[in-house]
Amino acid sequence: MILQALYEYYTAMAAQGKMARRGWSPAKVSFALLIDEQGTLLDVLRLKEKELRGKKEVEVPRVMQLPKPVTRTVGIKANFLCDNASYFLGVDGKGNDERAQKCFQASAELHCKMLQSLDHPAARAVCAYFANWKPGTAREHPALQPYLEEILTGANLIFRYQGRFVHEEPEIAGVWDAAQEEEDSQEKGRCLVTGEEVPIARLHPAIKGVKGAQSSGASLVSFNAAAFESYGKTQSYNAPVGEPAAFAYTTALNALLADREHVQQIGDATVVYWSQNAEPVYQDFFQSFVLMDADDSQKRKFSDNDLKRAMALLAKGQSYSLEGVEIDPDMPFYILGLSPNAARVSVRFFYRNRFGDFLQNVESHYRRLEIVRPLKDQREQISPYGLLYETINKKAKDTAKAISPLLSGALMRAILNDTPYPAALLQNVMLRIRAECNITRGQAAIIKAVLIKNNDKAFQPKPGEAMDKEESWVKLNEQSDYLPYVLGRVFSVLENIQKTANPNLNTTIKDRYFTSACATPGIAFPILLRLEQSHMKVILRDRRGLAIALEKQLIDLMGKIQETFPAHLDLNEQGAFMLGYYHQTQRRYENKAESIGEE
Repeated sequence: MILQALYEYYTAMAAQGKMARRGWSPAKVSFALLIDEQGTLLDVLRLKEKELRGKKEVEVPRVMQLPKPVTRTVGIKANFLCDNASYFLGVDGKGNDERAQKCFQASAELHCKMLQSLDHPAARAVCAYFANWKPGTAREHPALQPYLEEILTGANLIFRYQGRFVHEEPEIAGVWDAAQEEEDSQEKGRCLVTGEEVPIARLHPAIKGVKGAQSSGASLVSFNAAAFESYGKTQSYNAPVGEPAAFAYTTALNALLADREHVQQIGDATVVYWSQNAEPVYQDFFQSFVLMDADDSQKRKFSDNDLKRAMALLAKGQSYSLEGVEIDPDMPFYILGLSPNAARVSVRFFYRNRFGDFLQNVESHYRRLEIVRPLKDQREQISPYGLLYETINKKAKDTAKAISPLLSGALMRAILNDTPYPAALLQNVMLRIRAECNITRGQAAIIKAVLIKNNDKAFQPKPGEAMDKEESWVKLNEQSDYLPYVLGRVFSVLENIQKTANPNLNTTIKDRYFTSACATPGIAFPILLRLEQSHMKVILRDRRGLAIALEKQLIDLMGKIQETFPAHLDLNEQGAFMLGYYHQTQRRYENKAESIGEE
């Protein structure tokens, strides 16, 4: 399914002229050598273009589709129709002209072999150039003098004949394509991707751009040990993929990974995503709505109004026009997460669905995450990476490595498929809360979402209750008499009473008793209530009116407790305790902000 989806993406991109055909690849070219029919170098054309990078305008080489280059190590291997000065001019910027002349000779032999039988004026001109060019005169050639320093830094050169680039001549391109087919494996079979009887690829091209994988590239499909092979099929013959399909899927995946605007890192997974019709507006919309924090406005391509209007229609199955492109909610959409694994890349997750269904599932997820937020937190939504960030120690040297790779995959599965959240998400968040004795907006949102989606009975609407279950827990739920939630509220009030009595304390009951009150309230709360009596005496002495208000608030909450303090709370009940504490604390901050505003 993954290879087929990438093959379809390649086909769609190639039809738009945005993807290199087989045997070709994008290359950065700086100069073109203008030659005549005798192969004489007439002039040099500078191909660099101006590009805005940050606030500066810089010159960069032009990217062109050219014959795929060879893989070089320390040996001498020539490229066809695009190479550096050593191979095309016989001179070296490092002063090793003897080796450069050998490189030139290798290039001459390659071009002579490829083009000598072709009856085409551009082909004859290139052959004549290699036959007549004298590397020893290169440094003094008048056409090269203005650009010699740049050329010798390793810039790529191509040929131009009579106003056309030589590699763009159909007959010459055909010679290269025919040579690629001759190099195909002689073993033929049924391609698993296309279903055609074609030469089967023994080795698949490398995948580059997966964070943490080898920089030289890694394989998505490979069998490098007898334990992985079957029926005597070695290497990639064990999963027969035709040469054309192997080139297509790797080219498509490398293009997706190279498009840094549409690549996201979630834990150890490098995530790419695309629509079947290869329209980039689907990627832009998905990135803006799903993978990016709302406060990252500089990177987002659409306004909040555009996103909200589009979501309202797409969720109902209606199309919406963005940037002149009609977004179809029925368009197949793919999301692929890849993780490094030595010389290979492993598939962390892969999802296929209608674009509208993905967005609808994500919208439900964000609705569950809605919660009252501190005044300083202006984010409308928290991205998946933002949620994972809430599960780790913020002081870790490498936060990306600290995130559990299994959790990142499971979380994405839950969000995109609208399935229950992984139990590890709640567990990891509560471990952080216990370690830090503090609850952030993101952690409270995770607790709320998990308890609602994973069907904790206390967080489901009661019979006859009209309020939506997500909305009823956004802010303080004063109607709830769920004991763990009420205990969390009581703890927040007790902390407020202590802070009011002793405003200069560095350590509060939250630092000393929060974990025990959450896990074993039967032990902690009798102690906390005795401390409250001492704190209340101080407040009564200094601020009697406030003391009466705090005492009434505590009595009202204690009135909701119709049983003894439980000896233990399970994981979900502890989550409800923490949510009650967070809601009650945020209500206290809201009241303070309102009173300051009134003053």
